[in-house]
Amino acid sequence: MKIVKASPRTRTLMIAGAIALAAAGGGYGLAHMQMSGMGADSTSGEAGGGRRILYWYDPMVPKERYPGPGKSSMNMELIPKYADEGAESAPGVRIDPALTQNLGVRLAVVERGTLEQSLQATGVVEFNERDVAMVQPRAAGFVERTYRRAPGDVVRAGAPLADVYVPEWAGAQTEFLALRRTGERSLIEAGRQRLRLTGMPPALISQVERTGRARPVTTITTPIGGVIQTLNVRPGMTVSEGQTLAEVNGLGTVWLNVAIPEAQAGQVQVGQAASASFAAYPGQTFTGRVTTILPSAQAETRTLEARVELPNPNGRIRPGMFATVELTDRAQRPALLVPAEAVIRTGRRNIVVLALANGRFQPAQVRIGREDGGRLEILAGLQEGERVVASGQFLIDSEASLADVEARPIDGAPSAPVAPTPAPQAAAPAARTGGAGPAALHASSGRIETINPQSVTLSHQPVPTLGWPAMTMAFRMADPALARGLKAGDRVSFAFSQAPQPTVRRMNKLEAER
Repeated sequence: MKIVKASPRTRTLMIAGAIALAAAGGGYGLAHMQMSGMGADSTSGEAGGGRRILYWYDPMVPKERYPGPGKSSMNMELIPKYADEGAESAPGVRIDPALTQNLGVRLAVVERGTLEQSLQATGVVEFNERDVAMVQPRAAGFVERTYRRAPGDVVRAGAPLADVYVPEWAGAQTEFLALRRTGERSLIEAGRQRLRLTGMPPALISQVERTGRARPVTTITTPIGGVIQTLNVRPGMTVSEGQTLAEVNGLGTVWLNVAIPEAQAGQVQVGQAASASFAAYPGQTFTGRVTTILPSAQAETRTLEARVELPNPNGRIRPGMFATVELTDRAQRPALLVPAEAVIRTGRRNIVVLALANGRFQPAQVRIGREDGGRLEILAGLQEGERVVASGQFLIDSEASLADVEARPIDGAPSAPVAPTPAPQAAAPAARTGGAGPAALHASSGRIETINPQSVTLSHQPVPTLGWPAMTMAFRMADPALARGLKAGDRVSFAFSQAPQPTVRRMNKLEAER
């Protein structure tokens, strides 16, 4: 084999070509390795910048978690959740300070104070059943005269009702006067004692003894002043001993029977101060105290009856009058207080938004008590000195819900972090903290992209109640009849529920703009 010796120039060109070829091959291999490495990082949980990916999720349905990129159940692109962001690094959600200022977020400090509670109710005036007098004769006799009284008359104490002739008294008084003429002290005292035993009033005995004349006629009078409720005496009738001739109800005090809603019955106590106002006396307030809380509730109205005793010196308050009553509990009981507007009441639980350090916020469950003057008592869930959001908390709570931030439980212990779920199946969306329940509707408008009796794809405008931006997404149809008469390209207004998946409940075609 003949070997041809290359010239120096030829050898130089050959070496340069080999180096270029090696460089090209090495560059291709490096590039291929880098691309392969990026693909491996994305699937194994490493981002290009070295940040570790915990899982992938859809911001619209934060409870759904996936092991890798792709589409969610709402046909939305998934985004990564990094280990160095969210609740894994610090509790709550961080809101930009400029944004909180623009939202007008106002903070309040949980402080300890006293709460004076008042309850508004209505009541009806009735007679004081403890101030009743029964008028009865002390001996049998005959009615000689009446004084033209009738039920409903208002009389003073000692007002005469009837003159009654008592035959028994006539004989006893005549015998007593005869004994007085004997001068025997023992006989006189025995005669006087007999008069007392016949039921004769001491005033009448003194009158007989002073005048020396028998007086068998006695005048029946009222022992108290008030209203004659019943009157059973007429001229010429016979009355027996102990027979009820009249019933008189006093008006010095009256009862105000107040209807207390069953849910607020625990706020009323015996001895509690009460003030009443009447339409007949505008600008005037009558004060009294709760004397009794009746033991049974009214089944029809679900109310309890509290009895307030009101002084009525001039008789201006009449039974049957309607009153507006305010019951005030002036007991100075210390309590943790927050502004009432700071509490989000969902019906199932009560939520406040805590203001943490470094611009972070976290929802917290609380147990509430009494409310008065715009302040609300916190029974559990907060500590003195903590700060809560008193204005703008709904938007922050919505942001925390989208960021999958769990509310702090009432016992104060932070909730355990939820581990990423590698299963690709979507979980049911959780109820939003502080928002409406699953049946709540959210409204917007948009253009139909595709539609059939089971689903519709809409390019819709922002949804303010959920904080959603404008986007194109698919919705389930609650009723196939909603698609009737609609087609792709139509502009519609619609309302949908969020759980268990976005479902259109109402949809109406909009008139075309001219």
